[in-house]
Amino acid sequence: MYLVKVPGINGLDKTKGCEKAPNKVVEALKTIYCNEFGKLIDLQLLDLEEIHLDNSDVELSNNLIYKNGFKMFESQPKTIYVGGDHSISYSLTRSFFDFCQNSGRESCLIVFDAHADCMIPMKEPTHEEWLRKLIEDGFPVKNVLLVGVRNIDKEEIRFLKEKGIRILSMNSLLENLSESCDILMEFSNGKELYVSIDIDVIDPAFAPGTGYCEPGGLSSREFIYLIQRINKIKNLRAVDIVEINPFKDENNKTVKLGAKILGELL
Repeated sequence: MYLVKVPGINGLDKTKGCEKAPNKVVEALKTIYCNEFGKLIDLQLLDLEEIHLDNSDVELSNNLIYKNGFKMFESQPKTIYVGGDHSISYSLTRSFFDFCQNSGRESCLIVFDAHADCMIPMKEPTHEEWLRKLIEDGFPVKNVLLVGVRNIDKEEIRFLKEKGIRILSMNSLLENLSESCDILMEFSNGKELYVSIDIDVIDPAFAPGTGYCEPGGLSSREFIYLIQRINKIKNLRAVDIVEINPFKDENNKTVKLGAKILGELL
């Protein structure tokens, strides 16, 4: 399994600091000796890479992320990406979509996020528009599931309704967490799965180090349970973890949580 650091940001200065997260999270992983299933974690044994980016040239950065993603999907059974803000997910999921199309496979995307990220996209989509741009590029809407969204702009509501994009709300998710995991597994059955994790799906009491804190999110324990279940899905091909901002963190809580999530995925 490959762990790839992607320090990309395109948040119109709103996400400055997220580019420091990959190194911080990987460094924090050194303090986690094993995951909750007893698997030992040794950074020396991990295939660790970094996509070296110039955040002043977003177009070039997007191309580099896309090419790396496509190469990984061609050669690796599973890859974990550590961002960076959510804009990196556009190039990664676009390369995932293209790879699946080229190889005759069906792509599937599950996004954990407090926000829909479906504003009208700019030429180079920011962290607020990446998902809408991906859908407009042709990613099948029936294979997109938003999980934990709890603050949506009216333009996004219109777009989501128009496209019929499925949402698993926070209330539905928490009615029965185990059954919600079953829904996620059924949704991705028979497809190649990409999971994108915006850390703000977790309540700011547990993950304050992010740009847009939204009350009423998942607890860290609830999310760890979810990711442990998702990690058992055989067709899981990629995961990204984004929007951790060490500059806004409190006592390194969010960085450590990011490392904890990584540990459970390894």
